[in-house]
Amino acid sequence: MTKFTLSDLGWSDHFASQLEARDATLTPARIAEVHRDRLSVLTEAGEVSLHPRETAGAYAVGDWVLSDGQSALRRLTPTTDVIRRAAGHGVATQRIAANVDTIGIVTSCNEDFNIARLERYLALVSASGALPQVILTKADMCDDPSDYVSRAERLSPLVSAIALNAKDPEDAQRLAPWCSKAQTLALLGSSGVGKTTLRNHLTGETAATQGIRADDAKGRHTTTSRALRPTLTGGWLIDTPGMRELQLSDASEGIGAVFDDIEELATECRFNDCAHDKEPGCAIKAALESGTLDAERLARWQKLRREDSFNSETIAESRARHRSFKRMVNEAKHVARKKRDTER
Repeated sequence: MTKFTLSDLGWSDHFASQLEARDATLTPARIAEVHRDRLSVLTEAGEVSLHPRETAGAYAVGDWVLSDGQSALRRLTPTTDVIRRAAGHGVATQRIAANVDTIGIVTSCNEDFNIARLERYLALVSASGALPQVILTKADMCDDPSDYVSRAERLSPLVSAIALNAKDPEDAQRLAPWCSKAQTLALLGSSGVGKTTLRNHLTGETAATQGIRADDAKGRHTTTSRALRPTLTGGWLIDTPGMRELQLSDASEGIGAVFDDIEELATECRFNDCAHDKEPGCAIKAALESGTLDAERLARWQKLRREDSFNSETIAESRARHRSFKRMVNEAKHVARKKRDTER
């Protein structure tokens, strides 16, 4: 069994500063996998299974917890936290990964490359506090991978992009600087873009991989759960299942970082509550008319802002909104019934 020091696992002053005198007998542990009724964690003594004190959803792969050897007694505040709205119709959020230094947004140099989806991922990453890195796979299968790199880097000044052949072990090692010396790299992206292949090269594992469908370049799920794995260069890698649904929540700062050009324009509008539609003195409308702002980019910004605002409401606010809507429907039905009774 491979053993690691706390420093090897990514322990830093940020976590040490959260320790209290009462924690002297507890052991720091980093979560490698989250299961329904237990946590697989890594400690200086090796891998241990712990009982969670909270619901499983309160923990994320990469979290640090304090343990008595049997249970995870306290979760430490992470340096970065990757969160999305949980799938379904509720307002709950889902923690994807924690204490990640860099997030590799993996897409391909083919039909999988999608500007709107990349902006969505970038907003998620920026909101988490981690650094974004766009990884463009299948570079060997297109005529000009540099065009994809340029298109990705034009999305935001935050973005750096790299094009590579995920099946080439030497090419995959170009990602080593982001997962060496206790640094943690997480891979996010659609199914079939090469995340598992990259993971195999970076960790030395032999997890099974699957290709993409030839008709639409969409992939098949290979990774089914998130896990923290040591890399060959002394760092850590978190591979994640392909996400068919990525809804943003509490990501206003991330959206602002990705669309900083539009948000800067908005500060120049005459009115603070400008809807950027028909109001006089609208700087965004002026930029559209002059051709310095792309209408499709503006539409994507507005869509993400609406989605984030809707998804960021609390459960109480959601219930209140549904009650208000139900009252409105009932009132409309009552008016309709009265009208029918009058007409008879």
